[in-house]
Amino acid sequence: MKNIREHWFPYLLMLITVVIIVIKLTSGNPAPGASPDMSIIPEINDLAGLPDEDLIRYGRDLVTSTSRYFGPKGSIVPITNGMDCGNCHMEAGTKLYTNNFLGVAYTYPKFRERSGRVESIEFRVNECMQRSLDGKAIDSNSREMKALVAYIKWTGKNVKEYGNMEVTRTNELPFLNRAADPTKGKNIYDAKCSSCHGMNGEGVSGFGATAYRYPPLWGDNSYAVSAGMYRLTKLASFVKNNMPLGAAYASPQLKDEEAWDVAAYINSQPHPKKIFAYDWRVLKTKPVDYPFGPYADNFSEEQHKYGPYGDIAISSKK
Repeated sequence: MKNIREHWFPYLLMLITVVIIVIKLTSGNPAPGASPDMSIIPEINDLAGLPDEDLIRYGRDLVTSTSRYFGPKGSIVPITNGMDCGNCHMEAGTKLYTNNFLGVAYTYPKFRERSGRVESIEFRVNECMQRSLDGKAIDSNSREMKALVAYIKWTGKNVKEYGNMEVTRTNELPFLNRAADPTKGKNIYDAKCSSCHGMNGEGVSGFGATAYRYPPLWGDNSYAVSAGMYRLTKLASFVKNNMPLGAAYASPQLKDEEAWDVAAYINSQPHPKKIFAYDWRVLKTKPVDYPFGPYADNFSEEQHKYGPYGDIAISSKK
């Protein structure tokens, strides 16, 4: 005890140092059982008291309940097919590894080959309104557009600090070494998808009939042929990471081949024919799975739609 009393300062300094080290080692760790990736997703409750709280919350509502405002019975204007942005942008656009908004603020404005121009977030939102919702563009200066942009930007507020951009991208599947098979896909669809989306892909209406509880996958009220989902690589990846209900990147319920085949079946069915003249004007920039010619290669439209894509990809690099 006498030794401790005489040399108390070094002991205190050592104790303080140990405490600081422990705090640094534990402060950034997620709660037990939580995925470390989840720390990138902002908490909606953190909006309380922020100057843009109402606008951001309205933007989120527009994503999850688009049809309430713009669907066939929309309270603002009836200009879309009745689907919600959240049907493709799961968990209000925050689901990791699949069609989320988290990285948008750090990548837009950006040049995109499809349109052949530098696109703003507003332009991109209206592309989705017209293609995925088979609707019309909304005013870029409207409160609704400002709310959507504010929400989209807010979802990515932790990206710079977090530093892992991989979770903001869709996890795409490796190419099959064969063509995706709509016939096999129908069997998978009937067994694992039809209970939610209907035997004829018509979807299931929600309460009040202003939205879909489960969206239509083909037919007049589904996405147009110019939407990203009509490209097989995009749809197959979405299916693998999200479907059937409850699936996720870390816990898929379908094999890769099943995802490719059911995507082929869905996109073999009728979809609204909406084509934009400016799409892929530079033929060499067309993706391997863009299903409409002409092309810069000699592969058929059918192979561009269903694959196999390996040879097309090799050819495009020559």
